Amino acid sequence: MEVDPLAALNRLRVDIDRIDADMHRLLMERGDIIEGLIAVKARQGGGSAFRPGREADMMRRIAGRHKGILPLDTVEGIWRIVIATFTYVQANYSVHADIAGGDAAMRDSVRFHFGFTVPFIQHQGPAGVINAVARSGGDLGMVRIDGGIAAGAWWQKLAAPEAPKIIARVPFVERPDHPAGMPVFVLSLPLAEAAARDVLIWSVTLERWRDGIPDQVGGLGGEILGNAATEMGLSLLVATPGSATADHLRDALVRAGSPGPRVVQVGSHAARCDHLAQTPQRP
Repeated sequence: MEVDPLAALNRLRVDIDRIDADMHRLLMERGDIIEGLIAVKARQGGGSAFRPGREADMMRRIAGRHKGILPLDTVEGIWRIVIATFTYVQANYSVHADIAGGDAAMRDSVRFHFGFTVPFIQHQGPAGVINAVARSGGDLGMVRIDGGIAAGAWWQKLAAPEAPKIIARVPFVERPDHPAGMPVFVLSLPLAEAAARDVLIWSVTLERWRDGIPDQVGGLGGEILGNAATEMGLSLLVATPGSATADHLRDALVRAGSPGPRVVQVGSHAARCDHLAQTPQRP
């Protein structure tokens, strides 16, 4: 029996309309649940709406089960906007971002990860971002990992216990052609719970550079993300696995010939998801 192409198309469009209606209904249902969550948190005395560890686990599950022609980038972007917006509904916040290195890439990162509902406030340099987050009641900051050549040892401003801390690294799903691929740290006021600790970030102060430092840090499974001269000598931004301690890092630096290094944790984040999302091939 010959299939009527027009009838087949109409049936497919009916299915698409049904799926769209289901997605909208589920989003509204999610909103109802968030309302309940807000009420429960209020009775418990509040608490941070940001849960980087939970978000990372959810994204790993999404990346792990994803298949079909829809690019994972699209799914990641939709999911990020849903999470960021519902978090905003729970507790209004703004995203402060350093655009000193050019606003295009940072704007792409902010909008990909937080959408257009969350306010986006621009700053010229990491210091402005850190100060704004510190003064806020719960805003987020975004700073390029390299910070820019003129930024200096910006991570030292995160060292005080009450100062903002690094809570995430984006993009979370790594791929060479990610639409918002510039490596960025996300900052917030210190989280009492729910921080992801797969990777620890340290501010290190040394008297001066020693050639053995990269090998010793690498021996811990870590890497040096930044360095800058300061009045105290040399400051490094270092990432290590979550199993490393301040003593481990301090001992490694001493073995490299650096006496009395000062090591302060300035944040942590989830290990990146290395799932390679394949872009669908056009016929």
